[in-house]
Amino acid sequence: MAEVRNDLLYTKTHDWVRKADNGTVVVGITDHAQHEIGDVLYIEVPEAGRELEAGEEMGALESVKTVEPLYAPISGRVIRSNALLDDTPDTVNTSPYDDGWLAVIELSNVSELNGLMDADAYRKFLG
Repeated sequence: MAEVRNDLLYTKTHDWVRKADNGTVVVGITDHAQHEIGDVLYIEVPEAGRELEAGEEMGALESVKTVEPLYAPISGRVIRSNALLDDTPDTVNTSPYDDGWLAVIELSNVSELNGLMDADAYRKFLG
């Protein structure tokens, strides 16, 4: 069974969101998603400074199985992207919740967090 961490929020598109105290969030793809996608060969993450709307395509991920769009789980401005993924995109497979994060986003609408699932709801969603 895929790892689901209790301190994160989740989307139906298998993204995770970790709240920080400074009005920012860190986002990535879930352990479930990386298992489904397979070995990641390339990942395009949003550039710093980019404004995102929740649900907007913010990048793409290419694996041995597929090419998948990455969607912004919340609205805001990208503060930083994970440069580690440029050289080692498979970090998303080996460490999806820690080293394999995608971007840090400054929230533009904090209330959007209320629409995300907590860990228990995400586990139920996974079945």
